[in-house]
Amino acid sequence: MNKLLILTYYWPPSSGAGVQRWLKFSKYLPSFGWEPVIVTVDPDFAAYPALDNTLESDIPAGVKVWKTRAIDYFRMYRKDKSKVPSAGFASSDKNGLTGRIMRFIRGNFFIPDPRRGWNSFAYRKACEIIEKEGIRHVITTSPPHSTQLIGMKLKKKYPGIRWIADLRDPWTDIYYYEMFTHTPPAKSLDALYERETIKKADHVITVGSSLRDIFSSRIPGSENKFTVISNGYDEEDFKEQAKESTGDFVITYAGTLSETYPLEGFLDASARYISKGNSMKIRFIGAISNSWKESVSGGAVSGYTEFLPHVDHHEAVKLMKESSALLLIIPDHRSNKSIITGKLFEYIASGRPVICLGPADGDAAMIINETRCGVVNNYNDIAGIENSISLIRAGAVKTDTRSALKYSRRSLTAKLVDLLGV
Repeated sequence: MNKLLILTYYWPPSSGAGVQRWLKFSKYLPSFGWEPVIVTVDPDFAAYPALDNTLESDIPAGVKVWKTRAIDYFRMYRKDKSKVPSAGFASSDKNGLTGRIMRFIRGNFFIPDPRRGWNSFAYRKACEIIEKEGIRHVITTSPPHSTQLIGMKLKKKYPGIRWIADLRDPWTDIYYYEMFTHTPPAKSLDALYERETIKKADHVITVGSSLRDIFSSRIPGSENKFTVISNGYDEEDFKEQAKESTGDFVITYAGTLSETYPLEGFLDASARYISKGNSMKIRFIGAISNSWKESVSGGAVSGYTEFLPHVDHHEAVKLMKESSALLLIIPDHRSNKSIITGKLFEYIASGRPVICLGPADGDAAMIINETRCGVVNNYNDIAGIENSISLIRAGAVKTDTRSALKYSRRSLTAKLVDLLGV
């Protein structure tokens, strides 16, 4: 088989969409004649915002996984790594002194990010593997965007390799970027790293067309260097039948919900819907900011809500499939059109209708409309959101399963293999 070296910070037992993207590619690559070789961080030296040990069972038998040390700049969280800040500290207290100080330090002393403490170890291991196994194809996936600096260094040392940079999220346009209060030199350095990655990589993958446009605008004339390969869902994860409905109408939100996610319109619409004699339950699963918990618990829907902590992937899928509808919120930010959360595709695969709050002309909205899996509303369109809830309860929203097949992990792997063969 051809060999593909994949450098990814996030790998089981870490949790999240970034883990599953390359875990699932690795699962299906061998069936297309490619052998994945993984370089990742040793969990004992890693800084993961969340853990999911069940994902380790999804690592394909025979796949080589090399784990290295790292300098852990999050060592203050060593006793409880589940408290490592996620989304670039976006879930931290905005106004608290400690939160402001930590974000300033993060933005000015750790560029592009604190996980660059892994880079020197990963680089040495990658060089060893390239030379020993004669590997000619390398992929670096981010965030953390510091991983792209490894690819840049490898390309300089081995100009004959084909280096593909996989950029899953915006870099200097990420929705929480301003929270770091960068000084001008820090901001310039970060922007330089971003441009150099795009300039020096042989090819760049992004997860959506708007994100592709953002990155390609950094280097005029680089448009042909980009390919969109979205996130997706693994059909095998959704084979299990959902439990029979108890008759309750349950809307579930799964994942991080920081202050940058506008929830007010949905809460007001739900309160109006309930006030008309309708029953429902709103379930939040995962890391919810304290401010949102307080708002929900002290508001008109307090008696109709449930908060669950982070759960493993298998349990998350189960809870999605047992829901009546699923809530997707795109952060309210100037780059929100480019945001396609990884969970959207699992929402689609669950077969449950999606209520999306975000831009009607965004990439997420395009996918929802294409698969007919839900409805898209403006953040504060209370009447529209309430109507969407009513339509879903009436059974008027059905997923187009044929359109959704293009987002299966196997189909997406085939697209990746076509790119590797270029």
